Amino acid sequence: MTSHRTDEGGLLTMYVAIVSVGLLILCGLVIDGGYILAGRRQAFDEANGAARAGAASLAVDDYITGNGEVPLDPDRAEAAAQAFLAATGHAGTVTVTGEEVNVQMSFEQPTSLLGMIGIRSVTVTGQGRARAVPGITTADAP
Repeated sequence: MTSHRTDEGGLLTMYVAIVSVGLLILCGLVIDGGYILAGRRQAFDEANGAARAGAASLAVDDYITGNGEVPLDPDRAEAAAQAFLAATGHAGTVTVTGEEVNVQMSFEQPTSLLGMIGIRSVTVTGQGRARAVPGITTADAP
């Protein structure tokens, strides 16, 4: 009677090592993907906040003496939006056109597990837009 013995020579060990690395990369995609999504939400929130801060920079003297329009002071609006971004620790681009403030910003979101395959960080971007509008304009508002 002959015995058939196969020599796997560490094949199972290599299989377990490859599967383990694959699982770590999959976990990295899940965990770091969540961090990236949170970073994108943060970027949009900061850009919108900066745009709202800029849109609140009205030319008060022009508003009081004007015809009820809400004039935006472009220099003050840009400075207010940049100050808001500076307080968050990020930089961005602010443009003021007419009565609208647009903010675009980006920053690097670091990764944790994806660093094993060379992805140390991902650039996340956000944009925000706000418009200067008057508040209550009639006496019969609720």
